[in-house]
Amino acid sequence: MDLTGNTLRACVRAALAEDLGVAEPHAEADVTSRLAVAATARGTACIRAKAPGVLAGVACAIVAFAELDAEATTECRRQDGDRLMPGDVVLRVTCSMRALLAAERTALNFLQRLSGVASTTRAFVDAVAGTGARILDTRKTTPGLRLLEKRAVVAGGGQNHRIGLFDQVLLKENHFALAKPASYEDVVRRCVAGHPVPVVAEARDLVEARAAVRGGAAVVLLDNFAPGAPLREAVAAVRQQARDLDRRIEVEASGGVTLATVREFAECGVDRISIGALTHSAKALDLSMLVEGLS
Repeated sequence: MDLTGNTLRACVRAALAEDLGVAEPHAEADVTSRLAVAATARGTACIRAKAPGVLAGVACAIVAFAELDAEATTECRRQDGDRLMPGDVVLRVTCSMRALLAAERTALNFLQRLSGVASTTRAFVDAVAGTGARILDTRKTTPGLRLLEKRAVVAGGGQNHRIGLFDQVLLKENHFALAKPASYEDVVRRCVAGHPVPVVAEARDLVEARAAVRGGAAVVLLDNFAPGAPLREAVAAVRQQARDLDRRIEVEASGGVTLATVREFAECGVDRISIGALTHSAKALDLSMLVEGLS
């Protein structure tokens, strides 16, 4: 996944600009701190976890402080992917107190949101441990934060599905409906022939699942199959069709997956499980920042 320093900085600068109400973020735009805190004051603050979880977004916090004080220094005690317990120190930052206070909420917003995504992902990954199934995200992300949220999924032990509409062919129900009168199998075959990347084809029943294999799909996405006998039967049908054609294929499950049911899905023999809730329903992880002293 391409997440350059410039991309990350642009996200952080946009968040700072939104909070400070200026196009070019600067600490003096924080009216309260400008009136209450001396311009020369410098100090140190500590960001700590207040709840258990998995950390993500450290780079965003570092950039937030550096954008408002070029001389800011940070001491990272934890890295993305680390498990946190209440009281654990994530990082200490020393900089202008005005910059510290102006960047505080932006830094914490990124840390809390992205750590929430990483923590949610880790819970699902842990739930399927030993089954061989991999946990994947979806495009159900916060607009403007997709690359950051997908990196947080990786920090939590998950894997990324396609980043956007440009890097993978994923045929869904509406594509097949709009491609008629072409058959399901012909639509898959056309996409396989027309693009060099692997094709993922969504199937809603056993007929479509077998047709996806015959059409050349690399992944058959079994959508909204109930875990248990229906899903096991579909997985077996896909694998048998692949064996008949001497093809290798992966089977994915999606739709209706919760933390309570994800292991049941995994035990049906799928290779991967895609879950929108990793990003669209992640609960922010509770972290806080307290000033430790002036320097």
